[in-house]
Amino acid sequence: MNPLAKELNDILIKGNPHAYEMLSEVGKNLYFPKGILTQSAEAKEKAKKFNATIGMASEKGEVMHFSSVMSMLSGVTPDEAISYAPSYGIMPLRKAWKESIIEKNPSLKNKETSLPVVTNAITHGLAVVSEMWVDPGDVIIMPDMIWGNYRMIFEVRRSAKIVQHPLFNAEGKFNLKGFEECVTREAEKRDKIIVLLNFPNNPTGYSITKEEGEKIADILARVAGSGKNVIAVTDDAYFGLFYEDDVMKESVFALLADRDPRLMAIKLDGATKEIYVWGLRVGCITYGTVVEGQSRPFYEALEKKTGGDVRGTISNASHLSQTIVLRSLQSDSFAKERDEKFAIMKQRAHELKDVLKDPKYGKVWEMYPFNSGYFMCIKAKTVDAEALRVHLLDKYGVGLISLGKTDLRIAFSCIEKEDIRELFEIIYRGIQDLAG
Repeated sequence: MNPLAKELNDILIKGNPHAYEMLSEVGKNLYFPKGILTQSAEAKEKAKKFNATIGMASEKGEVMHFSSVMSMLSGVTPDEAISYAPSYGIMPLRKAWKESIIEKNPSLKNKETSLPVVTNAITHGLAVVSEMWVDPGDVIIMPDMIWGNYRMIFEVRRSAKIVQHPLFNAEGKFNLKGFEECVTREAEKRDKIIVLLNFPNNPTGYSITKEEGEKIADILARVAGSGKNVIAVTDDAYFGLFYEDDVMKESVFALLADRDPRLMAIKLDGATKEIYVWGLRVGCITYGTVVEGQSRPFYEALEKKTGGDVRGTISNASHLSQTIVLRSLQSDSFAKERDEKFAIMKQRAHELKDVLKDPKYGKVWEMYPFNSGYFMCIKAKTVDAEALRVHLLDKYGVGLISLGKTDLRIAFSCIEKEDIRELFEIIYRGIQDLAG
């Protein structure tokens, strides 16, 4: 083991030995190199005459660049746009994003958490988490309706095993009983479990109530209190897009971050959907647990391991993308713009619910509960979902996503409010076509 990794491990063990136990073999061996990057950082601070350490070209005191590139980037300097960013992410964005997390999750105000580490959006963040915390054969608990890429990230790339629980109960609410039974059963078989919580849920667009969130946190804390290590990963990709009053407006992360030393909460979020900048690929990883003594050295050790994983895969996320996100967060118009876009999304969701009140639709499909996010799902009663998807595409030029034999995912996020009724009329017509 590299001495730098051992040094970080010793810090983790001192602050919370269970956190060290939970790391994968890769995670235990990760460190942030003190080679070129560290020497370059020292030179940036002290090399006043010549700095010949950085693998970038410079000219006349700034990063060398093409005018054809920079002419397209108004308001940012070459250093802010095309230079390398730190593997952790640029510090102003990390601090600003942490402030925004606390603003959106007031329960975190007096809780100690890490500084966010910037990733190439949440998909990359999930991959980093899988490398740091998941060993081959580990079990990851998630609902029976999931984003399909989880299988690629955890099962294919890390040889973990996904174990699923029912997302909904008979009343169309979060299935707390099924969740608790699954978590308890799996925890009895092993020393560590990993639980993935995704609200608003992809593909259903369902978010839990505050009461359900508190019970989820209680269940995981109980398992941790029984002597089992629990890693709770919250995939908050669609955070903030909550359209009903009874939906929990905070991340479950806020309820888990300081519950038990055997409970490691990991929050994955980012600008992708929250600021509507999908292609900029800016996500974050934030940690929260119980730490003995000073928490900052502990979280710095986790940040260094995370930064080391980023360094060993993509080196760093785009500096330009991070600068754009930071400038947006700092803009005087940010809150107004966010509220305006949210209002559009909320209107679409409510229009969809009004349209689907038509009793004729209930004869051919069942609507899964939804109250947030980008998506909703229907369960076809009389036709095969994939056959319907292909028929709608070929005959009507309408694209949906089929999920298994019965389910179809509909992204109302990209459908104008005035077009929603026509969309569902076409889906209904397509089912009638196939049913004969």
